[in-house]
Order: sequence, then C-alpha cells, then structure tokens
Amino acid sequence: MSSFPCLVRFVSGSGQVRYRLGDRLVDRYLEFVAGRSRPNTLRAVAFDLKTFFTVVGKDPVEVTAVDVFEFLAHQRGDRGVVRLADRESGLSARTIARRLSSVSGLYAYLIARGDTPVRASPVPRGLSTRREGGSKRSRTVPLVRVPRTLPKILAPDEVDRLLGALRTGRDNAMVLAMVLAGLRRCEVLGLRIADVRVGDRRLFVAEGKGGHQRVVPVAGRFLQALGGYLHDELPPAAPTDRTGRNNSGVGGSFAGQAVPLMASGTRDWPVADCRAWRLARKTDIITIHI
Repeated sequence: MSSFPCLVRFVSGSGQVRYRLGDRLVDRYLEFVAGRSRPNTLRAVAFDLKTFFTVVGKDPVEVTAVDVFEFLAHQRGDRGVVRLADRESGLSARTIARRLSSVSGLYAYLIARGDTPVRASPVPRGLSTRREGGSKRSRTVPLVRVPRTLPKILAPDEVDRLLGALRTGRDNAMVLAMVLAGLRRCEVLGLRIADVRVGDRRLFVAEGKGGHQRVVPVAGRFLQALGGYLHDELPPAAPTDRTGRNNSGVGGSFAGQAVPLMASGTRDWPVADCRAWRLARKTDIITIHI
C-alpha cells in the first residue's frame, strides 16, 4: 500500500492503453472496466479512483460511508466562494457525481466477486426522506443533485464569425461537420473518407459515443468544404483512407499542413469580446449540436 494510489499508464501486449493504481483489487477492477468500456471511460474511472483514494487515504476494503461523506465535502470545497454560473463551490456537481459513480462501481465489483471482506458498498444510494408510499427510489434523494441544464450553442452569426476566422479548409470542414451534422469532435476526428456518402448526403459515424454507430444527414455546404480541402490542401501522396487525427483528411494533422483546430489556429481577428471566441479559448475545440 505504500505506493497506492499511484496512477500508471501503460500499453498492454495487445496494444491497448491500460492503467494501474498499485492495489490488486483496484487494478483488477480497472481491467474489468477496460473490457467493457470505451478508452475515455476507462481513463476517467482510473483518475476518479486515484482522486478518491488520495483524499481518503485508506485501503479499499477499509473505506466506510463516513469516508465517502468526507470526500464529498472535500470535493465541494470552500462554501465561502461560489461560482456565479451555478451558485456552487469546488468542483461541479456533474464531476462529483461521476466520481461517486466510479467509486460505487468499484465496490459493486468487489461485492460481486465474493472473495473480499467487502459485503456492503460504502457509497449510499441516497438519503431517506419522510415521504411515505411509492417506490424505494422515490423515498430517497441523491447525494449530489445534478442540475438539468440546456446545452450552450452558438448563434448563427457567431458560427459565421468563427468559420470566417479559421485558417484552413480542413478546419472549416471540421467545424461544419459539427454544426451541420451534429458530430462530436471525437467523431469528426475518426471520420474516414469511405464514411462520407456523397450521393446520399449522409455521414456514417463508426465510432460514436459509447461505441455506437449511426448515419446522419449533412448539408451540401459541408461536402463542398470537404471537397475543397481534399482538392486544394491534401498532399497528393497523403493516405486518404482515414480522416482522423493520425492520418490525413477532415481531422488530419500532418507536417506542413493545417494546424490543430484550436483557438490558436484562428486568424487574428478583433473579436476578443465575442462569445464564440471566449468559448473557443475555454474549450480549445468547439463542439456544436443543433
């Protein structure tokens, strides 16, 4: 336990990225998560567990509900300083809820194994209320209340100003794929040329969130931007089978060509107070759903 929790990233024999924290049971759980989840989920769970056990400072089998509540208080931070956006302090409610979910998943796994001292999860499902009748779920309130907020989107004029500030046709095509087809940034980076169905004006998303596939319609403006990029910017010798971050295409980043799609990849434009510019600087890459 002297080196626990120490997050170690390594590549397995099959070439997959894996994580260790230095505890046998926790590492076995991370192997279990790796077999059923996407890489981003695995990375988030590994970091969440590292954060939890760093704060708690106990062996996983010795954690109690008191430790979980102390962790919650630690994550919420000093209540003397609150954010204007959500009137909360410390980490956001969504982040805290996700970390609790990661910890709860670990103890559900330990209980299911049946060969550990853990017989009950130290993470409470919620706090009981005085409400009578109904289901058990309706008589409890969650430990963390996650606000249900609408997504923040750019106005049409802000989208036009953002597109006008991009340096390359590649970046223009990437943003249009997000604006006109609702693709996430990771989905744009994973596009292949074969996934662009020009005749049907459709895009095939092979690696969507959660590993799901789907076909989405796209406007001709995106197809025109993509064609211009392939004709004017793509090097003749570049591979075109994949448009992702490690190859050429919509999301490609290759020597002597387009810079990454970030705030620093835009022209110098006098809109420092523009909301689109502030969002670009805050998120590095703007994901737009309409």
